[in-house]
Amino acid sequence: MISLSPRTAAKAFAGLTALVVVFQVCLAFGAPWGEVAMGGTFPGRFPPPMRAMALLQALMLIGVAVIVLSRAQVVLAGWRAARWLAWGAVGLSGVALILNLITPSALERLIWAPVALGLFLTSLRVALAPTPPSASAPT
Repeated sequence: MISLSPRTAAKAFAGLTALVVVFQVCLAFGAPWGEVAMGGTFPGRFPPPMRAMALLQALMLIGVAVIVLSRAQVVLAGWRAARWLAWGAVGLSGVALILNLITPSALERLIWAPVALGLFLTSLRVALAPTPPSASAPT
C-alpha cells in the first residue's frame, strides 16, 4: 500500500479539487458537459440556475481545499478549526463518492467516481493525521 504524508495527501486533494473546480466553472460558463454532471439530468449546457449552482459549488470546493491544506499545515498553519473542519471534507467527499457510484450516467460514473475516491482517501488521510505540536498549542 502506498503511504502518503498528510502534506502530500493534502496537495493531492487540492489538485483533484482543482480539476473539479475547473470542470464546474466550465459548466457555469456554458460548456456542454451536462451529461457527465448531476446524473446527466441536464444534457448539453446547464440551464442558468444550474450554472449558478456550478459556480457556487466551485467556490465551496475551494474552501474545502483550503481546510484540508490547512489541516496538513500547508497553508494557514495553526488554524485550529481545520482540525475538526477536515472531517467535514471527509464527509462531503464520502457523499460525493457514493453519489458518483450510483449516478445513472455511466459516463459520469466512469469519470468522476475515481476522482471522488481520490478525494475521499486523501481527505481521510489528512483528517486522521496527528496534529503537529505547533498547531495544537493554544494561541
